[in-house]
Amino acid sequence: MIELYHCDGARSFRALWMLEELHLEYRLHMLPFPPRFRAREYLEINPLGTIPFMIVDGTGMSESAAIVHYLADTNPEAGLSVAPVDPAYPDYLNFLHMGEATLTFPQTLYLRYTVLEPQHRRNPQVAGDYRRWFLKRLDGAMRMMAGRDYACGDRFSAADISMGYAIKFARALGLGDDLPPPAVDYFTRLAARPAYRRALSIEQENAVE
Repeated sequence: MIELYHCDGARSFRALWMLEELHLEYRLHMLPFPPRFRAREYLEINPLGTIPFMIVDGTGMSESAAIVHYLADTNPEAGLSVAPVDPAYPDYLNFLHMGEATLTFPQTLYLRYTVLEPQHRRNPQVAGDYRRWFLKRLDGAMRMMAGRDYACGDRFSAADISMGYAIKFARALGLGDDLPPPAVDYFTRLAARPAYRRALSIEQENAVE
């Protein structure tokens, strides 16, 4: 049985969405955010205290893009992975990791310096810099995907789950009105997927304060 540790709205949504795309059985553990402070016992499971954390066959995984990559590769019949011999493989890997490393990273700093830090430590200038960083790189990513419905052309893949979460997160941060139109259209396609809607419903039904 796969076990997934998740917080409402966190990057672990990538793993939850992927599990729903694959119709796999799993046990969901919802935690308050941030769990390393609000659920200290979680550190005994994941010493990093971060989200996500997935346990499969006794092995723990803590990186959201790696989890999505692993699940795609170990369930090839679903068609959400791209083989190394496929001409789309470079795009697949690039966008799979771009969603986390290039897009979600600046968002987390924007969140930190606008919401998470105590009032006296919040920094509008730093937050603004990372907001612009995210939006500029998202615009660049959409230019790289110009003419395509998905990261790898006309087929949905794990790379779209990675990229799609970054846009979902931006909307949750209040940046929805700043998104470039191609990103809005792209996310609309992703959010219409039944697995995305199921994951969102499961997250909402199991959310903890």
